[in-house]
Amino acid sequence: MTFVLLSLCLLPVIFVLADSRSFSIDYKNNCFQKDGKPFQYISGSIHYSRIPREYWKDRLLKMYMTGLNAIQVYVPWNFHETVQGVFNFAGDRDLEYFLNLANQTGLLVILRPGPYICAEWEMGGLPAWLLQKPNIILRSPASEWLAELLTKMRPWLYQNGGNIISVQVENEYGSYFACDYNYMRHLHTLFRLFLGEDVILFTTDGNTDKEMICGTLEGLYATIDFGTDTNITAAFIRQRRFEPKGPLVNSEFYTGWLDHWGEKHASVDTVKVSKMLGEMLSMGASVNMYMFEGGTNFGYWNGADHDSRFRSVVTSYDYNAPLSEAGDPTDKLLAIRDVIKNMWIYGLGFGAWSWLSVKAGLSLCYVNCVQYYGFMLYRTTLPRNVPEPTPLISPLNGIHDRAYVSVNGVYQGLMERDTALVMNVTGQQGDQLDILVENMGRINFGSYINDKKGLLGNLILGNDVLTDWSIYPLDIDTAVANGWLQAAHSGSAMEAGDGPMIYSGTLKSTGLAWDTFVKLNGWTKGQVWVNEVNLGRYWPQRGPQQTLYVPGPFLSATQPNNITVLELERAPSHRRILFMDRPQLNNTGQKT
Repeated sequence: MTFVLLSLCLLPVIFVLADSRSFSIDYKNNCFQKDGKPFQYISGSIHYSRIPREYWKDRLLKMYMTGLNAIQVYVPWNFHETVQGVFNFAGDRDLEYFLNLANQTGLLVILRPGPYICAEWEMGGLPAWLLQKPNIILRSPASEWLAELLTKMRPWLYQNGGNIISVQVENEYGSYFACDYNYMRHLHTLFRLFLGEDVILFTTDGNTDKEMICGTLEGLYATIDFGTDTNITAAFIRQRRFEPKGPLVNSEFYTGWLDHWGEKHASVDTVKVSKMLGEMLSMGASVNMYMFEGGTNFGYWNGADHDSRFRSVVTSYDYNAPLSEAGDPTDKLLAIRDVIKNMWIYGLGFGAWSWLSVKAGLSLCYVNCVQYYGFMLYRTTLPRNVPEPTPLISPLNGIHDRAYVSVNGVYQGLMERDTALVMNVTGQQGDQLDILVENMGRINFGSYINDKKGLLGNLILGNDVLTDWSIYPLDIDTAVANGWLQAAHSGSAMEAGDGPMIYSGTLKSTGLAWDTFVKLNGWTKGQVWVNEVNLGRYWPQRGPQQTLYVPGPFLSATQPNNITVLELERAPSHRRILFMDRPQLNNTGQKT
């Protein structure tokens, strides 16, 4: 649908002197208090790391115009400290600029700084360089990171003149296999040290006793999360067992859900979302909708899940949310807007009710080679002649996550974590064996987040253990950014073939730089860059996502736009890609 804003002006923000500002919990009246008055928030989750900086203001304005008075924000540690000790808060990582835009728009902020966030984000927000540390215990104190981040956040607390009204300590810790209260106490101490005693610190956990028991801690306000498949009364009764007094809070009310490659596009019914939202608001509960806009897993930032098998999250984080991946309002947004509007019409307001009292010598892995994301090349030679197809085996499921195998540059096939651990190869003694390994995203949730990538052990060819590997980190993003790949292809006309290959071309400028969606009909699986920006992964044969979002700011209206495609399996003979005016996210292709 088309969303038009006519004669829109930014409403003035009235600032109150910091010493007269307060945000607290009123346990007597079971509500929040803002500046001494009862307050109920209606919030939406938005991830600045998944949206181009140029569009932050647009998305925040649309959220405000829907009727929200707050937003909820995750801070991905690995997004800001990709290399240990190097903190980056500039450009698309300028968190304080984002907070300022929200403040100007009139939106309060519920901050979720982790250090673990889940969020279907790479390794749940934990930096991959942690895996270089011997015997690392993940989800353990991150004092240096928290000192850096929370020191920046303190001036943005509401009582200090900013717009952060509450801060989450850890995230859904009750869903983790550990149940370490000392860890939670240590985090509590760190947060108080850097943020002071006045800010509300809270936890969020799922709607089960185990999750609430292991994820909560005295001194941290316990909130709960649940979606439309849950009985509201039963869920809030469970919260009341851990917080007998204070406001009812659903910190993640699911407006949609995530997608994995090879599965159907998830959706949550609009009527159920709006009906349940209205019911919770009428009870006086404060609600955050997860997500209000999901955005995009640009580059290599998608996460993965592991239950019975490894499942990688798709590039789009549309989430079937009220604002689409491209920031367009949906019918769900309009329905939510009507719910909020009706709350005001009928005089229910915000915050008036109380309710419910009651490797062998050689470590073959990404992190030891300092290649945290993308691709790694492993090279050795065949130890003997193999004239007949001979099994190449990953004996301990050590392909993490997908390997493209060639002999003397001729593609032989692929191996895949959990699903394809054996393939046949042929060749002569001394032939070059190349294994290009793709990191499909680290696990972001549960007991398997210690997710190392690359070849985790030697491969076996027939009865021979393959050793003497040479390992090459492939920084394709830097090659694209410096134009090396376009220069290498200049004047050449390669034939499409099987196996990994890079293609480049241009999109002529049209005088316009609007949002568009790129579709790769006939292409198999790979990665796309537009003007040096990594749009993310495509895999139309696996689905459900068929298009990649290209934000307008990534395009030039006056110069040819450089397009680079890394196709990993097989490109079509036509070698064309299509730019469309709308996304296709819900076509499940044939599983391969």
